[in-house]
Amino acid sequence: MKLCQACRGRAVSRTGTVNPRLRSPQVLLAAAVCTKAGKAIVSRQFVEMTRTRIEGLLAAFPKLMNTGKQHTFVETESVRYVYQPMEKLYMVLITTKNSNILEDLETLRLFSRVIPEYCRALEENEISEHCFDLIFAFDEIVALGYRENVNLAQIRTFTEMDSHEEKVFRAVRETQEREAKAEMRRKAKELQQARRDAERQGKKAPGFGGFGSSAVSGGTTAAMITETIIETEKPKVAPAPSRPSGPSKALKLGAKGKEVDNFVDKLKSEGENIMTSVGKRSTEAAKVLAPPINMESVHMKIEEKISLTCGRDGGLQNMELHGMIMLHISDEKFARIRLHVENEDKRGVQLQTHPNVDKKLFTAESQIGLKNPEKSFPINSDVGVLKWRLQTTEESFIPLTINCWPSESGNSCDVNIEYELQEESLELNDVIITIPLPSGVGAPVIGEIDGEYRHDSRRNLLEWCLPVIDAKNKSGSLEFSIAGQPNDFFPVQVSFISKKNYCNIQVTKVTQVDGNSPVRFSTETTFVVDKYEIL
Repeated sequence: MKLCQACRGRAVSRTGTVNPRLRSPQVLLAAAVCTKAGKAIVSRQFVEMTRTRIEGLLAAFPKLMNTGKQHTFVETESVRYVYQPMEKLYMVLITTKNSNILEDLETLRLFSRVIPEYCRALEENEISEHCFDLIFAFDEIVALGYRENVNLAQIRTFTEMDSHEEKVFRAVRETQEREAKAEMRRKAKELQQARRDAERQGKKAPGFGGFGSSAVSGGTTAAMITETIIETEKPKVAPAPSRPSGPSKALKLGAKGKEVDNFVDKLKSEGENIMTSVGKRSTEAAKVLAPPINMESVHMKIEEKISLTCGRDGGLQNMELHGMIMLHISDEKFARIRLHVENEDKRGVQLQTHPNVDKKLFTAESQIGLKNPEKSFPINSDVGVLKWRLQTTEESFIPLTINCWPSESGNSCDVNIEYELQEESLELNDVIITIPLPSGVGAPVIGEIDGEYRHDSRRNLLEWCLPVIDAKNKSGSLEFSIAGQPNDFFPVQVSFISKKNYCNIQVTKVTQVDGNSPVRFSTETTFVVDKYEIL
C-alpha cells in the first residue's frame, strides 16, 4: 500500500493568493482506492494521519455498507465515507461530517475520472503500478482539504509539467540533426558520383550494368541498383571467408572506392538509408518475421504488402498489393544461376522484371536469368529481380472481411463486429482488430468474444486480438456495449502478418547456367499490412 502525507507548503494557490479557507476546519481527510474487502491499494491523506488510523478507517468501510440498499455515502460518529464502485474496487473519499455532500460528490466524480487516465485497467496490480502518478494527480485536485478549481485537462497538463522552453530546445536540436543528416547524404552522393566518374574514365573496370559495381576485398561485396525503383540494401550477414590471393573474376577497387564504401557503411550504421535508386520501397515487411535459421547460399525473400480501404456499409473502395522477390547469394560459385518461377495467380497481377533480366526467357519459360549469361549476380547483396502489383475494387479479392454493426440502445450503443477469412489458403498470425471508442465513458462491457481483447483507456481503443486466423478458424465475432454514437466506432483498423503470400507466385527451382544442375536454395515469405481500414 502506498501512503503519503499531505504537503504543508500548498497554502498558496497557483494564482499566488492565500487560500481563504485555511482558517476553516479541514473537510476532506483522505482519498483512497481500496478493494471491496477494505484493503488499501493507494491512499493520499490531506491532514496529519497515521498509517494505522487510515488502515483502520478503510478496513471498517465495507462493514458499514448496507448490502440491501444503494448509497453513495455512509457515516460514522466521526467521519463520512463518500464512495463510488469501480468494477472490483472502490474510490473512497473520507471527509468530516460537516462537509458539503454535494461538493464531495462532485469531487468524487473528478477523482473517478482521473484513475482511467493513468491506468489501462481497473485492477489492483495496475493501480499499484501507477500509484505515484495517481498521488500526484490527487494533489492537483485537493489542497489542504479543499478542492482546487481544476478540470481533467488542467490536471494532465500540471502533472506532465509541460515546458515551452524544452519544446523549443528539442525543435532546434531536431533541426540541427536533420541538417547534419542532409549534409551527410549530399557528401555521400558526391563521393559515389566521383567513383562513377572515375570508372567511366577508365581508372576502374566497368561494373555489372544496372546492378552497380562490385568489389571483393577481405571478402566484402557492395552492390547497388541504379536503373529502377527496386531498392537494395546491404544485409547484416557474416563476412565470407577470405579467399587465397590470385586471379579473381571480381573487380578490384582502389583506396578511393574503399573510402566511399566505408563512408556509406558508416551512414547506414547510423540509421541512414543511402541508395542511388530513383524511388524508395519500404523493407519493413522483411523485418516483421524472423529470418530462417538455416539460410542456403542462394536465398530468396518474397515480400508482399497490402493497402486496403472498405466502406462500413460494404463495398471495396480500393485494394492495392505490391510484391517483390529479392535474391541473396552468399557463395560466388552460385552467382550464375536461373530462378524457375511458378505463377498460379488468376487475379490479373501485373509482373515486371529487372532491366538486366532476360524478359524473353521469363515470358517463354518463366525463368529469371541475366541478359548476358556470362555475367554473375552480385554477391552478399539483396537484389530485386521480380516485382508485381495488383490493384482492384473487386470485393471477392478481400482476404479478410470485417463487418461492424453498431446499434443505439437508449443511452448506450451495442456493437457487433465479425470477421471472415475469404482467402482460405492464407494463415494470418497476430491479428489485431482495433476499434476506436468514445472518450470519457469508461470501459466497454464485453458480451461474447472469440479470442482476447485489450482496452487502452488512454488512447480510447479496444483491441481485439486473435493469434491465428486460417481455414479452421475462418470466422469469429465480438459483442460489447458502451455509451456512444455509431460513428464513434470508425474507422476500424486491422493488422496481421503471414508466412504465406497472397499472390501465388513462388520460386520452385534454381539451376546453374552451365550444365543446368540444380542448386539448393531457401525461401522466406512475408505478407504484411501497410493500411487496412473500414471507414
